[in-house]
Amino acid sequence: MSHILNIDTALERGSVCIAHEGKIFGLSVTENQKDHASWLHSAINELLQKNNLQAADISAVAVSIGPGSYTGLRVGLSAAKGFCYALNIPLITVNTLQLLAAGVKEEAKELIVPAIDARRMEIFTAVYDANLKEKTPPHSMIIDENSFEELFKSHSVLFCGNGIRKLKNIIKNNNASFSETMADAATLAGISYQLYLQKEFSDLAYTEPYYLKEFYSPAFKK
Repeated sequence: MSHILNIDTALERGSVCIAHEGKIFGLSVTENQKDHASWLHSAINELLQKNNLQAADISAVAVSIGPGSYTGLRVGLSAAKGFCYALNIPLITVNTLQLLAAGVKEEAKELIVPAIDARRMEIFTAVYDANLKEKTPPHSMIIDENSFEELFKSHSVLFCGNGIRKLKNIIKNNNASFSETMADAATLAGISYQLYLQKEFSDLAYTEPYYLKEFYSPAFKK
């Protein structure tokens, strides 16, 4: 029996679910990013109770590791680590860009480009094929009308993630399409179960949020 707790608080929409061998038992969602910290543990407790499960029944915890909201990533990973330490179970981490790509896999014809809003005209992005094989690793980029021009020459490209709000206003190419589908903890459950079977676990002591860029605040400017 493998019950995996899946947590995604990387972006505006937070979600958590419990899955058995990839099958979703229940999904809880919040649309308020500011509520992630106060909402998460109560949502997990409710899911356990509704499905007649105890915390001890959880075999592993999976979490979207980033990039994304600095606060959201810390909230999700802290909760995941807390459960793993308390229950002595493994931690599974999934890149948020890969998670977003997985959410639109069935919509894609060729390439998938997830985009996370990184403020101003910057995004966090990567490139995957329709089988979720990474073609270009996660990176940050400043977007303009020439962005992704090389991809458009020979591929149809499906964009997804909250960064498409910027991209739609800039990219005008017949090979570009945009999906409003947003991945959540239910999407994460499909990935985490495969990683669980492969025993691809993260180091509980040393795993940190994958910010991609260092945190910056004017308050710390010298």
